[in-house]
Amino acid sequence: MLRRILSGFILLFCMAAACGNLLAQSEKTITIRMLDGKTGAPVPNSGFQVRIDHEKTIHSNWVEQNEDGTGKLIVPKEATLLSIRGTYSSSMYLYVNCDTAADKLISVDRWYAISEILTSGVVAPNFCVKPKDAAKIKLVPKPGEFVFLVRRMTTKEAWRE
Repeated sequence: MLRRILSGFILLFCMAAACGNLLAQSEKTITIRMLDGKTGAPVPNSGFQVRIDHEKTIHSNWVEQNEDGTGKLIVPKEATLLSIRGTYSSSMYLYVNCDTAADKLISVDRWYAISEILTSGVVAPNFCVKPKDAAKIKLVPKPGEFVFLVRRMTTKEAWRE
């Protein structure tokens, strides 16, 4: 009788461990760093807005923010593309992503391949400054890291939005 109970507990433990591994494989974890486009310094923010695969739905709840301003993003296994923006001042005002700063519409989203982020890391382009100044900010991403640069909206841009 004791042997059957012990076997049952061992079986249950093995099943729980196997389910944990399956759950871990069904998600992808990405580290997000948001930096100032002019200085390269970390930007304290109040939130990240994440979208995947050109969907309109925003998934802010997928990001766990760390003390250092980075975020840990957990995306579903089937997701292939992502777009991220940051909010400031505990409001709905968005930072302007420097990868879209050259566009006339500042609310344009740029999409990045999750597979590339996971394998080699990605630094988004910096069009907030001149190319020679952008080269001064040396950024080397780690595998699984997405680094993007931002600036605050101008008053004119805020009125347009």
